Amino acid sequence: MALSFRKAVHEDAELLIELYNAAFYSDYVRYGECPGYGRTKESMEDSIAAYPKYIAVQDNLPVGVLSFENRGGGDYYLGCLCVIPAYQGKGIGTQAFRYMLSVCPDWKRISLVTPADKEENIRFYTEKCGFRAGDKEMDGNVEVVHLHIDR
Repeated sequence: MALSFRKAVHEDAELLIELYNAAFYSDYVRYGECPGYGRTKESMEDSIAAYPKYIAVQDNLPVGVLSFENRGGGDYYLGCLCVIPAYQGKGIGTQAFRYMLSVCPDWKRISLVTPADKEENIRFYTEKCGFRAGDKEMDGNVEVVHLHIDR
């Protein structure tokens, strides 16, 4: 079960939309909105150009996406770490986060937001990746929690 990562290119926009939609469909149903679900091809192409995206590939099958923003000075924002449902719980997310650390060797702080009631997300980031939960706020009609990890 070999896992690898490859940097997404412009031509991967439709594949990325499929992966995001599969990974975030339940959030869309649960909250009635989800920034990762239902993206247009044009918005995904713009996002590929603006932020590095890496496709997680398990045995030649795309199974997830890692995307982050370098805010400078070792500060990174983890915008997306998703794995399609059939492959969740297999350590792929943890390996994706470790991969991010390897391609961002200058990191000093990494932050992200996730829905405050998604206990499985919060448990993953705090227990598997070492993040700490911070403030909560409303984002549209969803309460989110800010998480961060500092070196």
